[in-house]
Amino acid sequence: MRTSIRFVALATLILGVNWPAHALQFDGVIEPHMVIKVGSPVPGVIDEVKVDRGDFVKKDQPLARLQSGVERAILEVARARTEMESDIKAKKAQLDFSIRKQEWNEQLYRKEFVPFSQMDEVETNRRLAEMQFQEALENKRLAELEYKRALEVVKRLTISSPIDGVVVERFLHPGEYVEDQPILKIAQIDPLNVEVILPVAVYYQIKVGMRAKVIPEPPVGGEYVAQVKVVDKVIDAASGTFGVRLEMPNPGYRLPAGLKCKVIFPDRKGK
Repeated sequence: MRTSIRFVALATLILGVNWPAHALQFDGVIEPHMVIKVGSPVPGVIDEVKVDRGDFVKKDQPLARLQSGVERAILEVARARTEMESDIKAKKAQLDFSIRKQEWNEQLYRKEFVPFSQMDEVETNRRLAEMQFQEALENKRLAELEYKRALEVVKRLTISSPIDGVVVERFLHPGEYVEDQPILKIAQIDPLNVEVILPVAVYYQIKVGMRAKVIPEPPVGGEYVAQVKVVDKVIDAASGTFGVRLEMPNPGYRLPAGLKCKVIFPDRKGK
């Protein structure tokens, strides 16, 4: 594609076409802003693919799901453990009792009604009750962490869209095993990229941030405004050309990608 654009640009210059006054016109191609092959972060068997070729998708929209029966069962067990309060309540009740018993025995000990050995045993039981209660709280915290881990495992089995765009191609279907291969190809077409190859003679006239007029080929037609985002810093010595990328808004996806177009830059030398 890039070679053909260079050829058209050079051929236009050789033919000596008369451009409009104070304007530089070249041939270009309208392309997607980004094309992504969406796969799965974990291997598994596909349970469902929710979209197909030509469907528009939003960022974070679920696209496909792997079989997850076992993982969801583990998630439910982990969730149930986070809701269990009986052990904490029992240990707390035991601790409260140990504290009351120690306070009562301290009063008796001060009046010399109980020996030191009994007082020491009561205090030791209170400390053990404190440690058991702390252990119950830590187990609760571990259960919550296990639940979060199980939840993340289940989330990874649902493949979501990383961008707003359109499904270009669907590679796999339910029942197929996925590991390293993509499931879908998605193209972001708002904004669009406009790729154009220019002769080195206009290199210093094209600046990042400048605007240009874009005229898509028939039957689409119309006139649109794009902004220069990239000017190549390396000249192609063989053809004496360099590449320029412009970015063009495409709200409502009114323009398809893949169109040829005319790109008209203002002629800074003609001003």
